[in-house]
Amino acid sequence: MTQKKINVAMIGQGFMGRSHSNAWSQVQKFFDPEIMPTLHTVYGMEAEKPEIFAKRWGWQNASTNWEETVQNPEIGIVDIVTPNFMHAPPAKMALAAGKVCCCEKPISATLQDAREMAEAATKHNIPSFVWYIYRRCPAVAYAHELIKAGELGDILHIRATYLQGWADETIPMRWRFKKELAGSGAHGDLNAHITDMARFVAGVEVEEICGAISKTFIKKRRIMQTGTGRMTIDQCEGEEEIYDDVTVDDAVLYLAKFTNGAIGSFEATRRATGNKNTHGFEINGTKGSLKFCFDRMNELQYYDARVPAGIQGWRTILCTHGTDHPYVKNWWPDGHVIGYEHTFTNMAYDILRVMNGEEPIIPLATFEDAYQTQRILEAALIAAEEKRFVKLDDVR
Repeated sequence: MTQKKINVAMIGQGFMGRSHSNAWSQVQKFFDPEIMPTLHTVYGMEAEKPEIFAKRWGWQNASTNWEETVQNPEIGIVDIVTPNFMHAPPAKMALAAGKVCCCEKPISATLQDAREMAEAATKHNIPSFVWYIYRRCPAVAYAHELIKAGELGDILHIRATYLQGWADETIPMRWRFKKELAGSGAHGDLNAHITDMARFVAGVEVEEICGAISKTFIKKRRIMQTGTGRMTIDQCEGEEEIYDDVTVDDAVLYLAKFTNGAIGSFEATRRATGNKNTHGFEINGTKGSLKFCFDRMNELQYYDARVPAGIQGWRTILCTHGTDHPYVKNWWPDGHVIGYEHTFTNMAYDILRVMNGEEPIIPLATFEDAYQTQRILEAALIAAEEKRFVKLDDVR
């Protein structure tokens, strides 16, 4: 039997482009998808030299015209990894052309674009996916399964944090600090992930944002006159000192009430000194609790309140057992841990399963699902700006 093939086009390059390229090229090596992805075309701006990226990462073609790339009849999957403001145009064009569309998170820079993208996917009845890849950590996926099976009982509390410390005063201006390009700062970049994780793992939905704080610690940043990437001011020494206004948050904290009666707190910041990429959650239920921290991404902390009091305590589950823990049977033997890049490959496999009419190993975030997360993020920004509670029903 001849294996089915599908051509992938990636719109964008950079850090996420590397992650996605690796996933599409690795998925058929570790999994057995019925549909084989082919790295057909990568788009990048002329200054990015997409032909160099294509050669390094195994793409057959390079393009500097995203419209032509998206509309190419040979393309079956369009994968978008551009800055947030550029998610909607290629996504809507791809869906209108009948192509499966995958997009980096957050789904877009604005709630309106997010809504239009979700509506387009529904209108054209085309599969759509958003790369909320932390769902595909085996420990997070297993937490989802434990809660779905009732092991925590009724959910009472959700606490989630995403802490980074890189955005100090030495970091010059880049697109992530401009609202018109990013939509928001740490909120859309980091709170998006933990908001999605909470909805996915706990299986509960936000009803109301009960208060929020948004803070920009550094109001202006130096403009780089040469070079690209995350350079520091010291590395830009000798350039003319020109500064521009930062128009997004450095940190956002919000409180939430859920439809089942649970309450939650969420914190995202780029100014948590000493933290590189520390994020996770604690979920408390009537029968037990779970903790996850990405710094130890192969581990899940579990507390069972049903055992006798004398032996109650937190236990550490090493989520590397292929029989019980999602995805890991396709990687290494027990105890041989996986890393960040594997979560992208796990997701690529689930996308290909859905395209073949199969169920994913773990539910995927669709455009509609990501739009619901975007509504929560928008409600938190309204709550912070207007200093009031915001019901999610009022945010569309």
